[in-house]
Amino acid sequence: MPAELALASDLLARIRAVGGAYHERAYLFVLGGIEYLQTRLPARRHVSGAELALACRDLALDQYGLMARTVLEHWGIRSTRDIGRIVFTLVDVRLLSAEPEDREEDFHDVFDFENAFSASYAWRCVPPPRREASTPPEET
Repeated sequence: MPAELALASDLLARIRAVGGAYHERAYLFVLGGIEYLQTRLPARRHVSGAELALACRDLALDQYGLMARTVLEHWGIRSTRDIGRIVFTLVDVRLLSAEPEDREEDFHDVFDFENAFSASYAWRCVPPPRREASTPPEET
């Protein structure tokens, strides 16, 4: 997500009017999570709350690594419930759509933030650069 990407001021005002209490970047992050998930599916389709919450977890880990939880909490996202609140705020302002069976509760307790972002972080090591075979120094 480009740093210069920002919600239009009128859209942000609409979000605030319906009770949007999260940092602007939280809304952008969840929208990015939707796209992150869709690009990993064989075909674009409606996704469940649990699928989106898990995709947001994976995106956060991919983008922020061990800092994922800190970054999300800075934006006000402290649980999967918050992801659901953000989604349904975006539905309220008609930026997203929901199916009749979709509920905010679909996002409740999908995963535990502490376990997802701390205890089970998979370290991604960068292999050291390959060294070229060196030739012995010339004798003089």
